[in-house]
Amino acid sequence: MDKVIGLIAANYETPALGTLTAERTVASLPFGGRYRLIDFPLSNMVNAGIRTVGVVTSQKYRSLLDHIGAGKDWSLDRNVGGLCVLPGSTYGITSIGSRFVLRDLEQNMVYLMRSPAPYVIVAAANSVNNIDYTDVISAHIKSGADITMVCRKASKAAPLATALKVEGERISGVSHGVKSGDIEFLDCFVASRDLLLKLVEWYRAINYLDLFEVIANDYDKMMVLPYEFKGYSALIADIGSYYSHSMDLLRTSVYDELFCGERPVITKVRDAVPTKYMSGAKVANSLIPAGCIIRGTVKNSILFRGARIEEGAVVENSILFKDSIIKAGAVVANAILDRHNTIEEGAVIKGSSRTPFIKDKGII
Repeated sequence: MDKVIGLIAANYETPALGTLTAERTVASLPFGGRYRLIDFPLSNMVNAGIRTVGVVTSQKYRSLLDHIGAGKDWSLDRNVGGLCVLPGSTYGITSIGSRFVLRDLEQNMVYLMRSPAPYVIVAAANSVNNIDYTDVISAHIKSGADITMVCRKASKAAPLATALKVEGERISGVSHGVKSGDIEFLDCFVASRDLLLKLVEWYRAINYLDLFEVIANDYDKMMVLPYEFKGYSALIADIGSYYSHSMDLLRTSVYDELFCGERPVITKVRDAVPTKYMSGAKVANSLIPAGCIIRGTVKNSILFRGARIEEGAVVENSILFKDSIIKAGAVVANAILDRHNTIEEGAVIKGSSRTPFIKDKGII
């Protein structure tokens, strides 16, 4: 895999996630009790043997940099290659659903030019999946394609995803919004390094557009091929998708596929004491990491480190970020609580499965 470098696009706004990304980039959004969204594409690259990975970001990056650091937990703190934090565009995104703005590639020409690797695999930071990138890259090299786009057949509508138009065996265009049965782009592609550099030069005048908008009139001049992924993949694009896909993890089949032993999802190591379950605690079908104290009831929920559920408190169908405290007798149902929130004694907070209640980050 010394022939491939990685690039993770973490420089785009996701307004539909509301206050969950008001102070953090979507790449650093907590997920699954102990992970961040960037852990998935970053782990996919490391598990494939890629040892040079660039992360493009420009705004609200404090929590992201705190999480990835120098890449030590992913074995990317290296003298040659390793993890590179790269500057991104500060001009915002003009098209809904854009992930790969050409301007971000232009600003990082040096990263591309200095590497001797002939191929680049590029991924967005808000897709949750465990894809064997080795197979994707091998298929790309074997086919001789200019670009290989990872995709799947959509089982349901996804208004904020990107659909691919496939004619024969080749991709002939993209469009915004996916319907059931469409070919859905999973925001990951492989291309030759030289081609990306040429595209930046050719289309410098319209570098504010997404790469796949830029080449809209040139699909017939290039060989752009699909690579079908048949496993679980989830696009985190709004509050509804974040909540529903988080709850997917409570299904054993989904959890086992995402966190398989052969390709582990790597995250920042944070030492903590084991979770303590006190007398009278009741827990069912929930993800609870280390560092929590449970005295009350937790059902069908996902907790993050430091959560405390006091005696008589009930948490159902909810996601509680780091250091959430639910005091005695309080009820939290169908809700997402950002970190450092305290729900006082006897309080009742309820949303619905379609519209979960959102509580902003608390004050430390």
